[in-house]
Amino acid sequence: MTDALLVACPHCHALNRVPPARLGEAPTCGKCHRVLFDGHPMALDTAHFDVHAGRSGLPLLVDFWAPWCGPCRMMAPEFEKAAVQLQPDVRLAKVDTEAEPALGQRFGIRSIPTLALFVGGHELARQPGAMSATDIVRWTRQHLPR
Repeated sequence: MTDALLVACPHCHALNRVPPARLGEAPTCGKCHRVLFDGHPMALDTAHFDVHAGRSGLPLLVDFWAPWCGPCRMMAPEFEKAAVQLQPDVRLAKVDTEAEPALGQRFGIRSIPTLALFVGGHELARQPGAMSATDIVRWTRQHLPR
């Protein structure tokens, strides 16, 4: 199982070894036994950000948003739709910049909503502004490493 990916659980944040060929077979967490991919973005906080962005072997697409932001609220259902299309190849997460200001500051988020794509702990691409699910999926796939 040397080619297994480390996949962080969206519920307990434990790292799980999953062979890439089995990602689409509804793998579950070895610690909490919940499904690793449920077709929804997860809420991500400062304490667990680096586990998902840097230690997990999956690309991480983050929506930096705030509850008072009208365009953020408009994009939320589109981000949900994109999660269904992108998982299990990409983990989707939402960071509430009001609740987690340290993450917004760490990444220099100046406008919201802002999408940022991370692979191996490094930011590959960033896109400010609300987008449709189709555009989110297209933009993400365009920026994923080949």
